[in-house]
Amino acid sequence: MIDLRSDTVTRPTPGMMEAIRNATVGDDVLGDDPTVMALEEKAAALFGMEAGLYCPSGTMTNQIAINVHTRPGDEVICEAGSHVYKYEGGGIAFNSGASVRLLQGDRGRITADQIAVNINPDDIHHPVTKLVVAENTANRGGGSCYDPAELRRISTFCREHALRLHLDGARFFNAMIATGVDPLETGTLFDTVSICLSKGLGAPVGSLLLGTGDFIRQSRRVRKLFGGAMRQSGYLAAAGIYALDHNISRLADDHVRATRIGEMLTHCSFVSHIAPVETNILIFTLSEEMPNELFLAKLKEENIHAMGIGPQTIRMVTHLDITDSMVEKLGEVLAKLQKS
Repeated sequence: MIDLRSDTVTRPTPGMMEAIRNATVGDDVLGDDPTVMALEEKAAALFGMEAGLYCPSGTMTNQIAINVHTRPGDEVICEAGSHVYKYEGGGIAFNSGASVRLLQGDRGRITADQIAVNINPDDIHHPVTKLVVAENTANRGGGSCYDPAELRRISTFCREHALRLHLDGARFFNAMIATGVDPLETGTLFDTVSICLSKGLGAPVGSLLLGTGDFIRQSRRVRKLFGGAMRQSGYLAAAGIYALDHNISRLADDHVRATRIGEMLTHCSFVSHIAPVETNILIFTLSEEMPNELFLAKLKEENIHAMGIGPQTIRMVTHLDITDSMVEKLGEVLAKLQKS
């Protein structure tokens, strides 16, 4: 099967499975799982942060960060298509009782200037603007990356106006490979950072929330409240350590394959628009002659799987289980559809 639905579908490699089998574990709820602690320390050091917290998902790390940064009635600023708003089940409202100010960004990216004109006045009629969330790379933006200079401007503005700044870095390492953005500098720009291990890095489970020691202590309590505390999670954490050690630089291969698929799509008359391909995500629009359902069904007949994400809109994502031969097979199928 050629599964291009997401980079979350990967299976652990033999080396990762060996790391899982050999993990030393304890009870993370009691605070004595050595492999979990090693993963949290490793990730925090990578970003120059004081501490980290291992959680089951990126949704949980984002939602914990929002909960600790805000109080009920505060307002969160984010891009309209951002994961924290669109794909986390209404968690900002349900978990934290916060209002949301949605900005129309450029392929998922917002600017310091946009933030500046969307801060609420100090007026009892308005929620208190408290937190800004940036997503890098931006999923709905087709894996688009922030300009590091713009992130610096956003960080400076937020600090000058006493706003907290959180990074949804589910695919941060894709941005790092594509733009050279530095994890250590990123740690100085953001109050908190979330990174995902189960996307391009290929681990089966898990994300990390990074921040100050005090923030992570508060976050650990919220993780318990949210039901996210795990016991012998060192087996999963071992996969995360392996992922950070072995699977970052290879993300460049995913980007090359995504670019190749993008080039193939340019030759398909039934594709009316392709978003710029920066990393491992392709988003493209089908013409009216090729309905979503028909296109996906035709691919499925060839054991190729992609995802519809809107009217006439398809997403494909490359990852470590996609090979060059699979990309060539996709090209053959697209060429056959072009002729049909």
